[in-house]
Amino acid sequence: MRGILNCICVFCNQMGLRQEKFARLVQKDLGEIFQQHRHEWLAGEFVSISSVKVSPDLGYLKIYLSMLNTAKRAVVMENVELYAREIRKALAIRLKNQVRKIPELTFFEDDTLDYVSKMDKIFEELNKNKSPESDSTE
Repeated sequence: MRGILNCICVFCNQMGLRQEKFARLVQKDLGEIFQQHRHEWLAGEFVSISSVKVSPDLGYLKIYLSMLNTAKRAVVMENVELYAREIRKALAIRLKNQVRKIPELTFFEDDTLDYVSKMDKIFEELNKNKSPESDSTE
């Protein structure tokens, strides 16, 4: 019985590893595709792929886009949704020998960098408002 459980656990780990490898491959390829078609599809803005989440059957991808110093975030996301079919086709050309079926793509805006900068500003304000008298009494 113990051998069977070990075998199942090894199989589960391999599936996770396969998904991670596929996610890294897709992230790299989509980054290159976005770099090539930046002016057409992304309104000339710099967009990077912050992460890719893969379903267990490799049929669906959640792609998180990070936009630095971009005022036109809504426009970029609209363009990405508008050109989703072309993006999937360009990805299919690169992945045709890797998978049997090209996965469905879903794009999301990754706002973690905005959250981090907001928190940094809050901490700076807290440090500015901290009185020097309270530091000397401690």
